Amino acid sequence: MIQKMEYILRRLCSYGIEYKDHGGYTHYCIKPLPAVQLAYNSGQDSTTGKTPALVEKGWNPLLPVDHLKSNLLTIYPTAKDFHEMMKRACDTSAKCIPEAKEYNKQRWDKSHREHDFREGDQVLVSTLTLIISKDLRRLETHS
Repeated sequence: MIQKMEYILRRLCSYGIEYKDHGGYTHYCIKPLPAVQLAYNSGQDSTTGKTPALVEKGWNPLLPVDHLKSNLLTIYPTAKDFHEMMKRACDTSAKCIPEAKEYNKQRWDKSHREHDFREGDQVLVSTLTLIISKDLRRLETHS
């Protein structure tokens, strides 16, 4: 969860605390932090299967989409359209996640395979991947 938050903050502050876009409008990276915190706390974590707010506080914060009531006739049509659009976007993204996982698994499996080494087999080991202190290397060259 820390890595996810670090990634979000790096993306948010990548242009500095304050920056100007092509139109000359000044943006402050601190301004959207409450929205980032709400999005992070209400997103389900892949490890625990629960939201960080539920793990930490024991309850999930209410989102604006939770307050929309689709069965009332007095709801403004634009809000209802937005709610339906958000539901479709959530459904579409939920369907895409297993496809993306399967695609990533296939890509990984293409370039990786299980090693079939047995005890007693001779293998070639590169010393570049071994962590050896400099003192040992110096002793090997002089002896």
